[in-house]
Amino acid sequence: MNVSLTPELEQLVAQKVGTGMYQTASEVIREGLRLLKERDLRLESLRRDVRAGFEAVDRGEFSDYDASNITELADRVKARGRKRLAEEANTPAR
Repeated sequence: MNVSLTPELEQLVAQKVGTGMYQTASEVIREGLRLLKERDLRLESLRRDVRAGFEAVDRGEFSDYDASNITELADRVKARGRKRLAEEANTPAR
């Protein structure tokens, strides 16, 4: 497969090889494609989550928050986070 790059992209590839992190231009391109694939998978997952959220709202599965109850929500979120951190701290490393 042959790929044509703009002069700017050719320079970027050459710079990456020049740093010593990559031995060849092909390695740089493969890494770029791997990162593109990861990004696409994250975006796909995010879109699924957003779609699920809208569907939940359509079903009436949501809570309204305003100035009168947002502090309570924040306290609950912080408490869950502290509990999770404490559990992680007590879990032996693998």
